[in-house]
Amino acid sequence: MRTGLQGRTALVTGASRGIGKAIAIALAAEGANVVLSSRRQEALDEAAKEIADAHPGAGVLAKAAHVGDADAAAACVAAAVAEFGGLDVLVNNAGTNPYFGPMADIEPSAAAKTVEVNQFAVVQWTRLALRASMAERGGSIVNIASVGGLVTELGIGYYNATKAAVIHLSRQFAMELAPKVRVNCIAPGLVKTHLARALWEGNEEEISRHTPLGRIGEPEDIASAAVFLAGDASSWMTGQTLVVDGGSTIRSSIA
Repeated sequence: MRTGLQGRTALVTGASRGIGKAIAIALAAEGANVVLSSRRQEALDEAAKEIADAHPGAGVLAKAAHVGDADAAAACVAAAVAEFGGLDVLVNNAGTNPYFGPMADIEPSAAAKTVEVNQFAVVQWTRLALRASMAERGGSIVNIASVGGLVTELGIGYYNATKAAVIHLSRQFAMELAPKVRVNCIAPGLVKTHLARALWEGNEEEISRHTPLGRIGEPEDIASAAVFLAGDASSWMTGQTLVVDGGSTIRSSIA
């Protein structure tokens, strides 16, 4: 696949574990410099070392920042530009889900936190990336949403509503930022991550049996899609949502 990512610089939020870490590893494997961001510096340093050990020639920077903290986000983007001279790829991956239950029962504080991390952070980090580098040199933005943003589901309805917003934000930004900056979105199905642990742990066999491709997703499944959208192989794509879910959203239409 023609990615053209060699020598480019990518910043990934929520990169200390799970999908974000897998995306950072995959981008480094394509020759990109990677900037890893999440809340805890120690966890980031461990992930950065793993990437540097696996890909000795890759440029790797770990910079802690709470995704919803405007000052920390600005400092992280500035550090990326200072270290590597610019920013070519932004992956808005960080997410949270502090509440499980009916939407009508969610407390305002939990709702505000979910919006801050899952939804507004996409706007915040995109704005910073544009002002720091992308508005002038162009780039590619990949937002991580969820298939939950396309369907209704009990228990995580408010989380899913914020992911539906991410899908629309991606389309809106794609329209506003073309042709310099491409903006696309990935809607993962159920993936084995810490965030989704309550949804699959102890029930993996049953879920896999009802998934057309026979298994729960792995972070690397989403990372492969992110590399495609970040790089030149998708150069005529913008404003699109790529569903990567093992077929789960079509299961009701097959025997």
